[in-house]
Amino acid sequence: MDDTELTAWLARDLDGAFEALVLAEQDLVFGIAIRSTRDPGAAEDVAQEVFVRAYRALSDYDDERIRALQPRAWLARITMNLCRNRARARRSRPSEVAWDTSPLALAPPADPAPRPEAIVLSREADAAWARRLAALPDRYRTAVELRHVHGLTYEECAVALGRPVNTVKTHVHRGVALLRTAVLQEANP
Repeated sequence: MDDTELTAWLARDLDGAFEALVLAEQDLVFGIAIRSTRDPGAAEDVAQEVFVRAYRALSDYDDERIRALQPRAWLARITMNLCRNRARARRSRPSEVAWDTSPLALAPPADPAPRPEAIVLSREADAAWARRLAALPDRYRTAVELRHVHGLTYEECAVALGRPVNTVKTHVHRGVALLRTAVLQEANP
């Protein structure tokens, strides 16, 4: 189901269609939350709060506004705002939890019997990419993450970030260039 069909269904029957919205976008919301909070429990709390807020907002929107909505970008924006608010509230008491945000740490390997050395190498590579991404300036990191990790279009990224499309394209381009430079520097010390 594409966004147009989903938003039309939400406009007609919010209660009936909301589960489809959650199922379609839960990975996006949790992915943004886990990379921001670096804590699975906190990410689950944020994701749940995102969908609670989304439901409440949709129940107040008129049909035309719901049909015009870009759900992925809208939910990404809500998630980023909640994560920022959570970070502001926790600045006075920093977390001591160190958590691996690599994709392999979030899900079991696809191969039921992978070789241990393959798992270790893959986890190390994932951790290296997570470190490189985390080292980017926020404006580049967020744009690259939304575009290349979560697969949002440039237009959806622009809505989620509240920036013009060309600014988002520039931030993604510069972020990718910085990642490329980091990889080359690691390969040629």
